[in-house]
Amino acid sequence: MSRVLAVFAERRIIITLLLGFASGLPLALSGGTLQAWFTDCGLSLKDIGFAGLAALPYTFKFVWAPLMDRWVPPFLGRRRGWILICQLLLCVLIASMILFTPNVHPKVLFFIACFIAFTSASQDIAIDAYRTDILHPQERALGAAMAVNGYRVAMLTSGGFALIIADYYGWRVCFLVMTILMAMGIIATFLGPEPEEVVIPPRNLRDCTVLPFLDFLRRPRAIWILLFIVFYKLGDAFAGAMSQVFLLREIHMSLTEVGSMAKMLGFWGTILGTTAGGLLVIKMGWFRALLVFGVLQAVSNLAYMPLMWIGPDYWVAGVAVFVENFCGGMGAAAFVGLIMGLCNIRFSAFQYALLSSLSAVGRVFIGPLAGIIANDYGWIAYFMASLVLSVPGLLLLFLLKQRIETMTKAVTKERESQGLVPATG
Repeated sequence: MSRVLAVFAERRIIITLLLGFASGLPLALSGGTLQAWFTDCGLSLKDIGFAGLAALPYTFKFVWAPLMDRWVPPFLGRRRGWILICQLLLCVLIASMILFTPNVHPKVLFFIACFIAFTSASQDIAIDAYRTDILHPQERALGAAMAVNGYRVAMLTSGGFALIIADYYGWRVCFLVMTILMAMGIIATFLGPEPEEVVIPPRNLRDCTVLPFLDFLRRPRAIWILLFIVFYKLGDAFAGAMSQVFLLREIHMSLTEVGSMAKMLGFWGTILGTTAGGLLVIKMGWFRALLVFGVLQAVSNLAYMPLMWIGPDYWVAGVAVFVENFCGGMGAAAFVGLIMGLCNIRFSAFQYALLSSLSAVGRVFIGPLAGIIANDYGWIAYFMASLVLSVPGLLLLFLLKQRIETMTKAVTKERESQGLVPATG
């Protein structure tokens, strides 16, 4: 037991936790928090929905991920150099939001949010690659858990705590505090160790783009796998796109109520759901876990509907937020684990960026549709649409049952043959 606990004190694990926080902080600032700001200033539902497109760069980060493999900054090495560049740019961009207001400069703020998302997505690429490079094989599971925990704490900070600050002190103070917190991530970048293994960067763009892409496409039913990654979390993403706006505008909860109870319960729901999901995958296997969690995350989106008749009940809203995030966390645990298992270790930087970008497609493009349905057809139709949009992913899961299990087993055996994971059995 003492040896297990000692791993938590490893420098690599601590840095992974801190960089996970730096990675998660900007996400809400170009997403939910931006929409809450627009809502607070009285913008229309359609404008708020289209503001969700600011997160578009997260969907396409695989496009420039090979460039960050190919070129090395002249300071702090191949990974930390890029992380530092992104963090400095993020501090400047977040601070610049203080200069504008949604009522007067909605387009300017939208474009700043787009640049924040682009720089944040670039930081994610570098941090994901850095985490892969520095963690020993036996530390990767714990390192991944610490990265997720840091990421979730950061999203709570920029998505929940930020709303409380805005409610009491105004939005300018809110973004100033977020800038300071972002700057603290620079410390972790400087304290982080360099990878023990010296890696020669790819000689040309073909080596870091074409080869890893062909490696994935040569696998049986690869296209269906890609479609599954797009659709599995689509209904969940649709429900989450406007749930915060629903609580603020339809249920008439205050910014503090949404930022405190909703975000705190959402945070713990996600943490507990992810942990439970990770444990249950071991018992249930990939197919059963993805199926059960997929159904639960689809049905849990309907937990908000009773508020339509009950009204602004503080505790009913809290239960709805907790249930939705708990079930979504279970689905995320199995889903992210599957993505990691599908990556060939030789091309993990590009393939992970590609697959994670595809998984973000629904979250980004679904925002405008969510705003239109909520505005034109009402909130009941909105939540029912989230249930319907969950069906394609579940149908694709049945189609790919054998292939998913075969591919994950094949990749695991390949990693074992390279000595990258302990052999089992």
